[in-house]
Amino acid sequence: MKILLTGGAGYIGSHTAVELLEAGYDVVIADNFVNSSEKVIDRIQVITGKKPMLYPIDVADKDVLMKIFTENEIAAVIHFAGFKAVGESVKLPLKYYRNNLDTTLSLLETMALAKVRTFVFSSSATVYGDAVAPYTEEMKTGPCANPYGWTKLMNEEFLLDYAAADPTFSAVLLRYFNPVGAHQSGLIGEAPNGIPNNLMPYITQVAVGKLKQLNIFGNDYDTKDGTCIRDYIHVVDLAKGHVAAVQYGMEHQGAEPFNIGTGVGYSVKELVDTFASVNEVEIPYVFASRREGDLPVFYADPQKAAKILGWQAQLSLSDMCRTAWNWQKNNPNGYNQ
Repeated sequence: MKILLTGGAGYIGSHTAVELLEAGYDVVIADNFVNSSEKVIDRIQVITGKKPMLYPIDVADKDVLMKIFTENEIAAVIHFAGFKAVGESVKLPLKYYRNNLDTTLSLLETMALAKVRTFVFSSSATVYGDAVAPYTEEMKTGPCANPYGWTKLMNEEFLLDYAAADPTFSAVLLRYFNPVGAHQSGLIGEAPNGIPNNLMPYITQVAVGKLKQLNIFGNDYDTKDGTCIRDYIHVVDLAKGHVAAVQYGMEHQGAEPFNIGTGVGYSVKELVDTFASVNEVEIPYVFASRREGDLPVFYADPQKAAKILGWQAQLSLSDMCRTAWNWQKNNPNGYNQ
């Protein structure tokens, strides 16, 4: 059974490819490598003993996309192909709206022609806007604080409307919280271009000496240590959530959102201190002023995923820190060795 992963060479996509292959699925990856590396494909093969089929394409190109469905009997699609840097989305909103919306529409139109009915969408907890944690799937979504968040919410609306119009279509909307960590092999992990936008790769690059120090934005929030609280989830747990979502999507119709998080909030300082302790490395940091748009507390209520998908996170904060450092110290320049 073949599963198409758009953006499948990226951070979350590559870990999901591994889990799908180890669960017995065949994997087809479509990726233009704007934010990823072709070396990922060979590393997935080293980990699993199986090499995913690769199409180096832009997913927004329907003509090329149709070639994948013509040449392969695709059972389901997991859509990761989107830009994801919040700050960049504020500076370059048209880039984000064009790419993140066009790729989804092209996929849905091509899937309709190929009669593929199961779609798993890489969404985000940003769709909850400024709601008060813990977040449940029944909460009202929006307004989003940035163009990146709006593209996720708009894509969800596409899928909800399409599922309502076509009773044979199935869409599983996975609302991620804060993915961190890496595969235990140290062969695949998070490798951002330039200065990292996310906390964990910034910490690991400080630890490996690529960056001088970490800026912690705000230490005067109404939390136990004054720093923001987030729901960090190990990327392998997240990947296993996609396997459960594919299985559910192929057996059900309609559009259904699920939170993919641990349900536990850790502060930024707790994450930094745990990383330093577990890995016995020093992480120099300074407190900086608050960053616009940051919420004090942000974590999931993951009970729906546990009840319906039969999925829940298994790996600890220490596991997240240990595997992230294992990846970074063995790949100080990411895939650019």
